[in-house]
Amino acid sequence: MKKTVLASALATLLPLTATAGHYTPGVEAMRASIVPGPGVYYKGYAVHYKADTHSALPANSEVEVNALANRLIWVTDTQVLGGDLTFETIIPVIHTDLNIADGAVASREWGIGDIFFGTVLGWHGQGWDAVGGVGVWTETGQDDEPADPGLGYTETMLTLGGNVYLNDNQDLAFSALSRYSIADDSRDDEFLIEWGLSKQLSNGLELGLVGYDRWQVEGGDEQKHAVGASAGYFWPQSMMGLNLAAYNEYDADSDFEGYQLRATLTKVF
Repeated sequence: MKKTVLASALATLLPLTATAGHYTPGVEAMRASIVPGPGVYYKGYAVHYKADTHSALPANSEVEVNALANRLIWVTDTQVLGGDLTFETIIPVIHTDLNIADGAVASREWGIGDIFFGTVLGWHGQGWDAVGGVGVWTETGQDDEPADPGLGYTETMLTLGGNVYLNDNQDLAFSALSRYSIADDSRDDEFLIEWGLSKQLSNGLELGLVGYDRWQVEGGDEQKHAVGASAGYFWPQSMMGLNLAAYNEYDADSDFEGYQLRATLTKVF
């Protein structure tokens, strides 16, 4: 029995969202498909994920992940195809506590995960914004144990998204941001989308209904769906912003189903 459980766990369990690829859905939400003006930006994503239900694993299986993803963004003055040329890198630090079938598989590890390098183009119109990009998750993190922060393979990630303002004041907006991930091994491709419907109040506070949906493409049937709420505020005097979100995963197949809490700090330099 333990050998069967171990084989199943090693085949399906990966950091952050347990069976997903490198990118964690839910870290972006309201107005996620907008590239800001030229400059240098830091975004720190603190993520807490916990789940104790998995349709493909024995009962009494659970995972808890705490991560800090450090993202550095440089929006240049250069335009390519009419869009603002942007470069970015993401360095995640991940702690995973994994327990399958009351300890048949138990692993607790932390460290620097696989590092991402990418480029993005951002377009702006009257009442809309769009973004497109490509990047690579490198195989830099440790990946010997099930809970190690690295995944053991590189992955190309394609990005496409849009933001639409729903009124003349542009304080009501809907944003959708999609990611298509292609691994360099035999793993199936992955498609996910993050969305947010937001309203900016007169005091500067922005509130929104948010969610994410993820599907395994082609060979498998893994998927998960979540809905939640988000709030954000930006302080112009310090050029800093804070965004909070809470998600509940209401459906998952061949994947963990749980909840996610996320806080994002943005600093403009």
